Amino acid sequence: MPGGLRMDQGFDYVVVGAGSAGCVLAGRLSEDPRCRVLLLEAGPPDRSPWIHLPIGYGKTMWDPKVNWCFHTDPDPGMNGRRIYWPRGKTLGGSSSINGLIYIRGQREDFDHWAALGNAGWGWDDVLPYFVRAEGNQRGASALHGGDGPLKVSDIGARHELIEAFIAGAGELGVPRTDDFNGARQEGAGYYQLTTHRGLRCSTAVAYLKPARGRPNLRIECDAQATGLIVEGGRAVGVRYRSDGRDHEVRCRGEVLLAAGALMSPQLLQLSGIGDPALLQRHGIAVRVPLPGVGENLQDHLQIRLIFECTKPITTNDELNSWLGRVKVGLQWLLARSGPLAVGINQGGCFMRVLPESATPDIQFHVATLSADMAGGQVHPFSGFTLSVCQLRPSSRGHVRIRSADPLEPPEMQPLYLSTDLDRRTAVAAMRAARAVAAAPAMRTYVRREVKPGPGTDGDEALLEFCRDHGATIFHPSGTCRMGRDAMAVVDERLRVHGVQGLRVVDCSVMPTLVSGNTNAAAVMIAEKAVDLIREDRPAA
Repeated sequence: MPGGLRMDQGFDYVVVGAGSAGCVLAGRLSEDPRCRVLLLEAGPPDRSPWIHLPIGYGKTMWDPKVNWCFHTDPDPGMNGRRIYWPRGKTLGGSSSINGLIYIRGQREDFDHWAALGNAGWGWDDVLPYFVRAEGNQRGASALHGGDGPLKVSDIGARHELIEAFIAGAGELGVPRTDDFNGARQEGAGYYQLTTHRGLRCSTAVAYLKPARGRPNLRIECDAQATGLIVEGGRAVGVRYRSDGRDHEVRCRGEVLLAAGALMSPQLLQLSGIGDPALLQRHGIAVRVPLPGVGENLQDHLQIRLIFECTKPITTNDELNSWLGRVKVGLQWLLARSGPLAVGINQGGCFMRVLPESATPDIQFHVATLSADMAGGQVHPFSGFTLSVCQLRPSSRGHVRIRSADPLEPPEMQPLYLSTDLDRRTAVAAMRAARAVAAAPAMRTYVRREVKPGPGTDGDEALLEFCRDHGATIFHPSGTCRMGRDAMAVVDERLRVHGVQGLRVVDCSVMPTLVSGNTNAAAVMIAEKAVDLIREDRPAA
């Protein structure tokens, strides 16, 4: 291309995006010495110490060097607010800056994917890939892997506040559980985290670090993809920008788009693959008319209730005291334990709040600290947070390019709370959080409800609080939906409809959002994609 650099055409696979899925693809595919793999990442290497320290989540949440720091468009369902959407921009992607919680979702989520016509994506089909990826400190079992690359650890120390929360949920009929990824998700307990010996286990640590010395794997950081090269109905390469210059690379096998639910559809649209009306409006030639590209956007809306604690036992107390900070630092240095090794949320709960729900419909994230926003400066008082989110929202938004400029962030419109189901669930979730806080086991720890406060009551007032204060819990998905209908973008083998040699492998392929945090499912999708890619590779 004019002014650009034409690189080696000898790659079998070009992976776009070194995030939760892209690192898995590059690590696994390069296990075969016959395959040459190029991994392109728009951000820098994962060298920041805040990436690897679990509580560093509070720093990387706002760091533009490793975070895209996106904002949505004004959302009418959120009283016209722009919602901050952090996304990882470094090796490991969002797995390098997320809250570390390891949740797969419910069996029913994946059986629903299969029922929508996506053969091979039912629970029994995907469980082996969850197991293959997982290195759980508890060891292997029928439902867990013990020696997989993605390390999963227990939170070692029990916390008085979390124990009170679990007991309070129990008094409402929600049983205690030791495994949210076991046979049954419903329950209250401690989360398992993607950590290992007190350090974050991102997919860059899990999958790329062991692969770095392979001669058949090339990793290019600070290389932002700007478009796909499509010739004769086939994806044959990628254009990207690095060091202020435009480059292109070609491959003889497949282009694997793993840029995430926001940037994978953007790259397709920039490359002429998408809704014809949108592309024509921005002067982009239509190569493949796929109106579903960028549609079907789903996310978990987080509603945070903040309480002042009656006892000085919160992380706020530790971080607001010089002696407390010394203690926290020593705990991590000497034993790789304490708040620095845990991150933000220790406890959780999956429960049902709507009478028609057969399985849990909301999730709690319980933090022994409080702040005005996730990852913000902790409050000066003893505080804790009960965060609730709807597991299966029915609201649907979209991601659409604003122009043909590949460096301009796309329009991101989640359309939160745009359905009656989502509005009812949000109000019921807030009432459930208040009910747990008022349960006998928990209420002795509650001095006062700081936010929304006792003056906020009634369905309309609670819903208005959600509109004014709700935020993402960082799980945008669904924008390159898997399926066979007119609005689907990829088939059940993750191949983009109408284009050869091109797959999307990330959370954007989810037809519907999983019931829980999305990182584990992203890893599973990539593990399964590796087998699909190998099966479809032409015989030598």
